[in-house]
Amino acid sequence: MRLRRPVLAATLIMLASPCFAESSTPIPVNNPPAQQNSFVDLLALISGHCKTLKVAGRPFACKTVAYAHDDRGRVNFAVAVDDPTDENHVVSFSGENGKRADDNSYELPIDRMLLNSKDRPKVDGLPVPAEQASKGICRQTGNFAARKVNDVTCSATDNEGRSYELLFVSDGTPVSVRRIRQSAPSIQDPFK
Repeated sequence: MRLRRPVLAATLIMLASPCFAESSTPIPVNNPPAQQNSFVDLLALISGHCKTLKVAGRPFACKTVAYAHDDRGRVNFAVAVDDPTDENHVVSFSGENGKRADDNSYELPIDRMLLNSKDRPKVDGLPVPAEQASKGICRQTGNFAARKVNDVTCSATDNEGRSYELLFVSDGTPVSVRRIRQSAPSIQDPFK
């Protein structure tokens, strides 16, 4: 079964609950679309709430964060945005070459933001996210193998100067981890 980023977005949308938030408007993107030839091989859904979620400096609420790893080593921390005006609003902090400092911490350098909304072009009925070159970092405390993640913090700035922030705190529910297909590990782990 082939799962692409749009399927991840659809999964996040179904899990998000509506609440009151500032309405969204499309963020202009100045990067050409990249080829989407990779497939998600590991998906972890983390239940909790956002203490902070800012998209291009604007505050939003969210419910779910997903960690998605693809077969080429790219990782996304995808955030289902609670946006009453846009059920397809998903923002992802995306990068490669994540590192584990120990069994309970993970850092991912961010090199792009993936911005999805109802206004994006669709493939197979699902919106395809715009990619915006960015710089930043995400930090996760906790461990997927133990099915416990405490929090995820991310901060990035895109090449247009817009800022993105996330502070997501787990509600203690065990993380739902799904290995979709086997692939080579891409995390730099000094303990193995």
